[in-house]
Amino acid sequence: MTQLTSSRSRTQALHSRHGLLPRLQTWAALRRQRRLLAELDADRLADIGLTRTEALSEARRPFWDEG
Repeated sequence: MTQLTSSRSRTQALHSRHGLLPRLQTWAALRRQRRLLAELDADRLADIGLTRTEALSEARRPFWDEG
């Protein structure tokens, strides 16, 4: 019974709001968004109010840096 409870706890932790799976999904999204940001042309960057330097600075941040 202890092993079942322990296994269930790990599964719940993986899928909980603060668990591993949501964090991995967030990191994947940040990585994808930053990669796309680096690929925007000057007109698109101007549309969102960023310079090429600002966009590249943001794009170079590591995926785990959510701040």
